[in-house]
Amino acid sequence: MLTKYDEFMCHQIPSTMDHPYTSAREWTERTWFSAHDISGKMHMVSSIGLYPNRNIIDTYGAVAIDGKMEYLVRASRELRPARDETKIGPFTYEIVEPMKKVRKSLAENEHGLSYDILFDASFPALEEQPQFSRHRGRVQENIVRYVQMGRPSGWIKVDGKTYDIDSNTWRAERDHSWGIRRGGGVPETGVQPGEIPEGYLFNFLVVQFDSWCASYHIRELWDGTRLMFSGGIAYPLGSPVKEIPLTDVDHFFKFRPDMRFPTGADVVLKGPDGLKKELSLKPLGCCYLRPGGYFGYNEFTHGLWMGQSWMDGLRLDISDPAVVRDISFLDDVMCEVRCGDEVGYGITEIVVTGKYPRYGYEGY
Repeated sequence: MLTKYDEFMCHQIPSTMDHPYTSAREWTERTWFSAHDISGKMHMVSSIGLYPNRNIIDTYGAVAIDGKMEYLVRASRELRPARDETKIGPFTYEIVEPMKKVRKSLAENEHGLSYDILFDASFPALEEQPQFSRHRGRVQENIVRYVQMGRPSGWIKVDGKTYDIDSNTWRAERDHSWGIRRGGGVPETGVQPGEIPEGYLFNFLVVQFDSWCASYHIRELWDGTRLMFSGGIAYPLGSPVKEIPLTDVDHFFKFRPDMRFPTGADVVLKGPDGLKKELSLKPLGCCYLRPGGYFGYNEFTHGLWMGQSWMDGLRLDISDPAVVRDISFLDDVMCEVRCGDEVGYGITEIVVTGKYPRYGYEGY
């Protein structure tokens, strides 16, 4: 099927642009976007997932306010024939200037949440190392990703009240990934299940200061065996200083006694020629991603066929510990980050499952 993408001189396989190189059902193209004020009172997160081999595109937008309420709108539609439109119901994703400006918007709807936010990059995108793995002979993951940090502007409207976004006091982060995605959303039936690790850690950090930014992505087994690592430091757009790849990261997280949610951390970024940057993370707030479809919540999971057109909305009392225990797993924790005399802001995600003796966990 021809789409407007086929007009451009960018084909990579002998087919039209609506087809990836493989028919694997796990093939996913996803964008993640986060915008938050530096006080920690308001945090917005949105994501779009496109699944060409399932004929689905889905999305959600979530806004957490002052640690009290989280508002969500979720939507899904049949991908084709509008394969070249990043619009799902009232949601629109627009590339204003590639690798520089993107717009996320949610039009007025019956669920009381809407927004129009422009992301303006402050730094060049950091490209992660490709992630590839096989399990019992089958490709489990084959994905690439980049992350980018900048400033947002625009507005968010909740229950009739409009909050203006001041680029001086707000920060934004985004990523874009594509390929065969690990897990792939909805579990596949009728196949041999994979093993559940005894213990596992995932940690992702994006942080920006005025004069530099950094990101890393690590996965470890309970004994510290590193399964995956990628990271880098970048400098403002137009700077003559080149990106510095990270060689390693040491992490020292603290957790709540009643759940595996971070209360703070010290992180050491390591680079070539003895480069070392010591970061101290202070959580300011959180937007919970599970209700948006990560790992499934309330009958919605990323990549699940919901019909030709579907939308719903949720309001969650995140001041209620029982609600938080129900929705917390993969969480965007908004942080103030200090490095010496510098103060920056960013997002960390950390998941620890099973045993992890270093952090005091002995099992599931």
